[in-house]
Parts: sequence; structure tokens; C-alpha cells
Amino acid sequence: MGSKERAKERMEKRLQEISLLRTIPYSDHQRWWSKETIAVVTGGNRGIGFEICRQLAAHGVTVILTSRDTDVGIEATKVLQEGGFDVYSYQLDVLDPLSIKQFADWLQENYGGLDILVNNAGVNFNLGTNNSVEFAQKVIATNYYGTKNMIEAMIPLMKPSTAGGRIVNVSSRQGRLNGKKNKIENIALREQLSDVDSLSEELIDRILSTFLQQVEDGTWKSGGWPQTSTDYSLSKLAVNAYTRLMARKLSDLPDGKKIYINCYCPGWVKTALTGYAGNISVEEGADTGVWLALLPDQAITGKFFAERREIKF
Repeated sequence: MGSKERAKERMEKRLQEISLLRTIPYSDHQRWWSKETIAVVTGGNRGIGFEICRQLAAHGVTVILTSRDTDVGIEATKVLQEGGFDVYSYQLDVLDPLSIKQFADWLQENYGGLDILVNNAGVNFNLGTNNSVEFAQKVIATNYYGTKNMIEAMIPLMKPSTAGGRIVNVSSRQGRLNGKKNKIENIALREQLSDVDSLSEELIDRILSTFLQQVEDGTWKSGGWPQTSTDYSLSKLAVNAYTRLMARKLSDLPDGKKIYINCYCPGWVKTALTGYAGNISVEEGADTGVWLALLPDQAITGKFFAERREIKF
């Protein structure tokens, strides 16, 4: 049996195990969505992304599952379709501007845009106590710039509605500004990042550029950066900052064209990203992301959540 067949078998087994747990609308939700509601999930072929696709589709949303690998995305989609879900696949590489542009054109032509964007695609090359920055460039490019570029490309395609468009960024507590173990040591920089009025793309880019330059120079260990999974933590800190920045920028949109953006930490989930060493199931890890995507309270934007509760940046 090949790797693709084994992957499909694992997904089918998992789908069977959770078939009795088909998600029904939460009692605290007002059902503003329908089958015509379009959700795009990046990195939806496995792990948290796959489960977010499943849960959104179980609510009755039409889901576009995107995957960097065409065949893997198709196989993941088939598994969900066989479970009776309205899920469709599209090849998308968030590192490739042309790929994003082609996806945007296809989405506009076939669905007229989208209502929900879940930025889940991400990478992490550090497990356990390992703290290599060998792949720092790719981690930053995928986790932050991939997310940022998708948001910029999808915002013009968000469908006008009274409920508002939704953007959910999958992030991590490791990117918190004032975490006990993983914070930036530069107090002035932390204060700048804490002040939403002083946030800018230039500031975020400058921080990441400085870090990557120090990686190249071999001086990053003395840079005062987060002590654990440094490159991953910084990429998620940047995602969190950008979420707050975009919430501020999008707040001026008129009624009927509002877009609400939030981020959340799924926890230490048992997925390939954690080497399956996590202590949280994918169902639990996906739950808050789906909850945010479907939340009827339009006042919530620019926030950070975990376990359906707001946490500090």
C-alpha cells in the first residue's frame, strides 16, 4: 500500500469514528449561513485544516479545501464528499503569488467570491526541545506572509452581507507578546506591538527582517527573541499583530460590507505539525476556529481566542 492509500485509509477511519458526532448548529448561534455560504480553508488536506473543513461542512457551509499538493487535496475532499459533505478541492500554494492569483480568479468565476476565510496553512520544523532556525525563512514566509497574502487577495472577493465576512487565522500561544517563557525581551518593542495604534506592516516586516538577517549572520541567539521554537513563535506573533492591524483597517468598512478578523490558538493538537505528540484531539483543536467563523456577534474582531475564550495577545 502506497503512502497516498494509507493517508486515505487513515482519513476514512477517522471520518467513520466521528460520523456519529456530526456537528449541529451550536445552541448559542443564530444561523446566518446557508449552503450558498462559501468558506475557503488553506492547508485543508490534513490535521486541523481537514477537521475545520469537516465541521464547517457539517454546519451546512460549502467548503473549498485548498492544498499545496493537488492529489492529496483531491483524496481528502473525496473522503469528505463520501461522508455527504459539500466540500470541493483546489490546488493552492500560499507561497506562490501566481497560485494565489489563479485561485482568486477561479473562486470569483465559479462562486462569486467567499464569505469565510480560514488561514490554516503553516509549517513548523521544531519538535520537543529542538530549536533550529535552519528553515526560518520558509517558516516566516509560509506562516506569516502566506497568511497576509491570502488575506490581501481574498478581501476584495468577500461577499457583501449583513452578517459580514469572516477571517480566522490559526495562530498559537507561542506567539504571545508577554508569555512567561516565550516573549520578546525588548520591552520597547513589546510596547510598540501592544499598541494597536502604532502597529503597521512596516513594523512587523522590520522585526521579521531583523530576525532573518540575524539568522543569516549567526547572531540570532543574542537577539532577545522567543526562547522556544523561535522562528515559529515569531511567525505567529506576526500573525497576531497583523490580525489586530487588519481589524483596525477593516473597521471603517460600511454596513453590509463589514469584515471581521480574529485569530485563535488550537492548542497542542495531535497532528503531523506536532509529530502527533499533542494532547488535544483535532476535533477540539478545530472547534474554536469554526466557532469564530460562524459567530453571529458582529462586534467581535481583532481578538485572540483559545477554547472559545478570549486570551491576551
